[in-house]
Amino acid sequence: MRADDLDYKELLHMEADGSAIRFAGQRAILLDAVAMGLLRKYLVENFGFTAARTVLTQFGFAHGWRMAEAMKTEFKWDSDEEWRKAGTRIHTLEGLFEVGLESQDPLSKEGLTFLASYEAEQHLLHFGRADAPMCWTICGLISGYLSRTVGKEIFVLEDRCQGKGDAACHLFGRTRDEWGNEKADELRYYEKARLAECLDVSLHRVTETLKAAEQKIRTHQKALVQVACLEEPSFLGIVAKSPPMRQLVDLACRVAKVDSTVLITGESGAGKERIARLVHQESTRAAGPFIAVNCGAITETLLESELFGHARGAFTGATHDRPGLFESANGGTLLLDEVGEVSPGMQVKLLRAIQEREVRRVGENRNRKVDVRIIAATNRNLALILADGAFRQDLYYRLKVVELNVPPLRERREDILPLARVLLAESAVWMKRKIQGLAPGATDRLLHYAWPGNVRELQNAMERAVALAQGVRVELEDLPEEIREISYPLPRVPTGTVRPLEHVEKEYILAALALNGGNQTRTAEQLQIGSATLYRKLKSYGLIGGGGR
Repeated sequence: MRADDLDYKELLHMEADGSAIRFAGQRAILLDAVAMGLLRKYLVENFGFTAARTVLTQFGFAHGWRMAEAMKTEFKWDSDEEWRKAGTRIHTLEGLFEVGLESQDPLSKEGLTFLASYEAEQHLLHFGRADAPMCWTICGLISGYLSRTVGKEIFVLEDRCQGKGDAACHLFGRTRDEWGNEKADELRYYEKARLAECLDVSLHRVTETLKAAEQKIRTHQKALVQVACLEEPSFLGIVAKSPPMRQLVDLACRVAKVDSTVLITGESGAGKERIARLVHQESTRAAGPFIAVNCGAITETLLESELFGHARGAFTGATHDRPGLFESANGGTLLLDEVGEVSPGMQVKLLRAIQEREVRRVGENRNRKVDVRIIAATNRNLALILADGAFRQDLYYRLKVVELNVPPLRERREDILPLARVLLAESAVWMKRKIQGLAPGATDRLLHYAWPGNVRELQNAMERAVALAQGVRVELEDLPEEIREISYPLPRVPTGTVRPLEHVEKEYILAALALNGGNQTRTAEQLQIGSATLYRKLKSYGLIGGGGR
């Protein structure tokens, strides 16, 4: 018997009672190609590409090995060479792929070229064009058949595939030694231990999913805390009682509805990332990922790889292909924090990526389309560094389609106490302490402190207060030293209102007197006025002088 003599009419047989189908003497079943494609889709979506490839490759290997044994039992071959060559013929008759009349042997120098791969077809149907060869089952199938007929392990790997846009599929069959270390990673898909490793990876994915769910629960818990603490409802977790913050939140919600680039400015710790998240949550991309990267914390070389990704071998340590944050944020929002720290060279690449909506991984020569909204944030005055030539003008105007300026905490003093109560409640929940609120002395200092570190400093102060509080309220002594020891209330002019000087003076004198515990002598010394002068003023206010006199 020769391989070319095989005919599907002789190979395929149905039992007289219709109870079974036999192919090459062995019981067979008919499987819809789309059903196999759906199985592949299920494996990829639930266990990842690595696990799916491992399962399908090893399934194919077992199938090929079993088919080789069946062909040996069913037919008497002219030679072992004909038995081996029958593999390609039998796989063609099974409808797995199509080969030409002069197709090469997988073990030859030229390898095997084939068309109409059912596996490539199904991958394109369910996933679209791939970046790598996708005929995993077919490679395993041919590997198993060759290994059984040759009498030693043969590993088949594909280098061209219709599933990734090539005109035809092409593969080689070689021993492990012939492949060498260059293909060591791909050969691991044939190892039994590989599947256990893949399941570990899948478990890791489940763990990450659970972590994400836990994060959502914590976020929901924070929202409940905020609702419980605020006299007025916040907007998606943002305290906005002051007019400047109300205007900012309103503008952020309006710009969120359109897919334009946004530049968020403001001092460090003012809450720029929180505004960026608000824009994302209010946009049509809310279901997509929100990814933030601190551009100032990464060197230029690493930043390019971090944003755009890299190909395997692009640099020392690049052991595998890795997508960048632009690709990871596809369908969502990418926040470029501290964008003012990006080097001029990197600014050019960033500008092109934003304008063309495509990126090129380090070490590759092709571009990849991305669909991502860009939000940039900085605590620097870009207009000034633009004048110095440290920031590109074209990138500046590309980023500043809409600018959102987050006011510092000292300019929105109506937000201080509501925000402090929210942060206090969050810290109490986190530390599992029963803290009910702030003592009057503590609230006074919070209102009169300048908050150079903005919301971040307030958050740290509340966390410290919860940790040190001995009762159910935060007292003055629980606050950080720099807040406790402020000497003067911070002067402020409420929006749209200018008060008479004598009223401001009265409040200032009374605040200084309270700061000194009612000691008039010490208060007069600090105000650099005479004690008699202070006494007369207190008398004019209708107060009875005492304390330090």
